[in-house]
Amino acid sequence: MDIRVNLGDHSYDIIFEHGSLNKCASLINLNRKVFIVTDSGVPEIYAKTVNAQCKNGYVYTVPQGEGSKSIEVFKELLSKMLELGFGRKDCVVAVGGGVVGDLAGFTAASFMRGIDFYNIPTTVLSQVDSSIGGKTAVNLNGIKNIVGAFYQPKRVIIDPEVLNTLPERQISNGLAEAVKMSLTSDKELFDIFENEDHREKLDEIIYKSILIKKSVVEQDEKEKGLRRILNFGHTIGHAIESEEELNGLYHGECVALGMLPMCGKELRARLVNVLNKLNLKSSLDFNEESAFLALTHDKKGEGSSVKVTKVLTPGEFISEEMTFEEFRALLKIIKR
Repeated sequence: MDIRVNLGDHSYDIIFEHGSLNKCASLINLNRKVFIVTDSGVPEIYAKTVNAQCKNGYVYTVPQGEGSKSIEVFKELLSKMLELGFGRKDCVVAVGGGVVGDLAGFTAASFMRGIDFYNIPTTVLSQVDSSIGGKTAVNLNGIKNIVGAFYQPKRVIIDPEVLNTLPERQISNGLAEAVKMSLTSDKELFDIFENEDHREKLDEIIYKSILIKKSVVEQDEKEKGLRRILNFGHTIGHAIESEEELNGLYHGECVALGMLPMCGKELRARLVNVLNKLNLKSSLDFNEESAFLALTHDKKGEGSSVKVTKVLTPGEFISEEMTFEEFRALLKIIKR
């Protein structure tokens, strides 16, 4: 099915269809030079499937992991495109998860002041969240997503079939972002996580999450207000994720932890049960001081305070401004 993201001149379709990877040439314009960005953790067959449908394609594979979202790798991509003679009428295609999408999108946004970008997300996390909405970025000096741009894709191709090769941990990692959206925006989606088997409802979870993300982005493309609810759990999550000693945790696993302090006490207990069902951590042994220092550098901070989203009842949210010291106290809720 086609899901339209209405953003005026920057509008685009999300194609949510089983088997769409194998027919992407009929869905996006590959009749030109195509720079396909993937990573070493993505099955090679996915990028090869796209490349086989290109008139003049080139696959560039970066190392798996957050380390590839760097200024250095960003420069590598731009240099390779320059070497291959890419021009304004050519395009970049991301085939991978959130790291690949953010990196490839920022590359497309920057090369010749912006060329066409298409996103083919291959993880649950990127299908439900990061591939939609035009946030592109790389990390700098240990701070996540601090250098980037809002740059909408021309089209997003979501093929649930590619999730069949994902390990269970990666599925849970991505579902943490869907839980996030259910808490702020969709009580019925949270009910699925509480009362049903997520494996049997995966298509429905992805679809409902896409609709939430689409609605929020349409109302607030550049994160001036409402879109901040998509950062629910992320301020603490990013702080934990930035701590080098904990680089074994995935993004969604950190966000899962970050949501807990931002929920009311009664809802927090229910969320712990959901996280347990998904095999996600609800507590962690971490360096509070290190996490706090990362938190104070978070881009959502303004002066000595930070704007946060809290949830007391599934499907409803409230916005608050907290001092960093108040925020520091919340870290103890997830400290093991």
